[in-house]
Amino acid sequence: MTTFVAGDPVRIPALPTIGHSRVPEYVRGRVGSVERVLTPFVIPEDDAWRRLDGRRETLYRVRFPQRELWPDYQGGVDDVLEIEIFEHWLEEVEA
Repeated sequence: MTTFVAGDPVRIPALPTIGHSRVPEYVRGRVGSVERVLTPFVIPEDDAWRRLDGRRETLYRVRFPQRELWPDYQGGVDDVLEIEIFEHWLEEVEA
C-alpha cells in the first residue's frame, strides 16, 4: 500500500544529505503534487552501495509549477517540472 495517491499535495523536506541522494536542492522545502504512483524500487542510498537486496520503496512522480521553483521564470504559467522522488523524501501537506 502506498502513502500518497495522484493529486495529493506533498512537501519535499529541506534535509541535508551525506553521500548519494537523488533529490535536487531546488525542490527541497517546496510543495508539489503527486502526478502518479510508480513501482517500488531499491532506494538510491542502498543502490549506491550495491545493496541490490536493499530497502524498496514506492517511487512517486511529483509535479511542481516552474514559477514556484524559479522566481524569475519567464515561461508560460502552466509550465511544470516533474521529478521522481522516493516515499521517504515526501511529507504530507495539511489541507
